[in-house]
Amino acid sequence: MTLREVAKRIPGARWTVGRIRSLLHLRPERPEGPDGIRLLGHREYVGGYWDLMRDLQFDFMVSNGLEPPHHLWDIACGALRAGTKFIAYLEPGHYHGVDRHRELIDAGVEKELGREMYELRRPDLIVSERFEFEMFNAPPDFALAQSLFTHLPPPLILLCLKNLRNHIRPGGVFFASFLVAERPARNPSEPHDHDCFSYTVGEMEALGRRSGWQPHYIGAWNHPTAEQVMMRYTPR
Repeated sequence: MTLREVAKRIPGARWTVGRIRSLLHLRPERPEGPDGIRLLGHREYVGGYWDLMRDLQFDFMVSNGLEPPHHLWDIACGALRAGTKFIAYLEPGHYHGVDRHRELIDAGVEKELGREMYELRRPDLIVSERFEFEMFNAPPDFALAQSLFTHLPPPLILLCLKNLRNHIRPGGVFFASFLVAERPARNPSEPHDHDCFSYTVGEMEALGRRSGWQPHYIGAWNHPTAEQVMMRYTPR
């Protein structure tokens, strides 16, 4: 039985999956990377809630000032769950997505966006495991990392923050979601797409300041897992 199936048996279960994983430190019985994508499919691999999370991310960014002329960097864009709406909304070439799994990006283009829309809107899509943002063809006005820091240890979060800080436009904004903890958690030492990493607000603020950002804690943003909250970073 998966954690999601377990959670469905608990009252208010849609809010408890992240907590169950973080408390038990369980890695679901599914492989990471290409094997896991083939096994689960590209939608389930990135956590399901496909339509809900697509619309939530889009509405959140638009409500926070994203407009068609802006350049958006979608960090850990996966299979373009939110990317399909951003690509249609932004001016051609103004959506920039990065993921470490080429298989997810390819599935997003072929099965979600479509080749015709890809050719028409010209999204800038790159594959990188080390946040090599210099591969993008334009700096961002906005950046979003939805459910990326939930799977990373601090050194990789810091690498992402530092590299992004070196490229964002003056006045740009970076939104990053994370699993919030009341006290420092015993997280895994290595990143994994199906492990959950929890951090206190203070930890996320400190990582931002170390890498040249001014952090602003937003908190709840209607994510289906209540523990996944949002942080806003602006260049310092």
